[in-house]
Amino acid sequence: MTDIMTPEQRSRCMAAIKGKDTKPEIIVRKYLFSRGLRYRVNNRKLPGSPDLVFKKYKTVVFIDGCFWHGHEGCKYFKMPKSNTLYWKHKIAMNMARDYANNIDLKLAGWRVIRIWECDIRTVTARGKTLEWLYDTITKVSEPKKSIVAGYGLDTDYEVSIAAEEPPKYGHHE
Repeated sequence: MTDIMTPEQRSRCMAAIKGKDTKPEIIVRKYLFSRGLRYRVNNRKLPGSPDLVFKKYKTVVFIDGCFWHGHEGCKYFKMPKSNTLYWKHKIAMNMARDYANNIDLKLAGWRVIRIWECDIRTVTARGKTLEWLYDTITKVSEPKKSIVAGYGLDTDYEVSIAAEEPPKYGHHE
């Protein structure tokens, strides 16, 4: 199937996609700020430029878009039908970069938390996700190691909540 937009229209459309200050990021930031947490945003000195950096807790948070980071099984991740090879490669490279950033951050002593965009979109999942996130950030004890479902990434925590199923927080080992 060919693209119905001209290359100029497609370029303008793709350029409008934000990388920072997305709606899910703003929702998470407002909630955590209202709970008294203070943080830095998009710290470029750290690998992957984490969305939120909590220096006091030595914790970083990434809010990943389901499409751009390849959230398998999510209704917001659907491989485009046109230019499929390009998109498979692009998303695979994003996932590989996420993996490398997680490793680098962990080696530097940071706790890594990744939250999917879909867990913030729906109001039912949002409350549980944000509450869990606050509790996880402020928890003083050493986190358990886990593997992020769908990524196979070595990270501390990942949230994946579907509206119909009970919350699965952190996928701890």
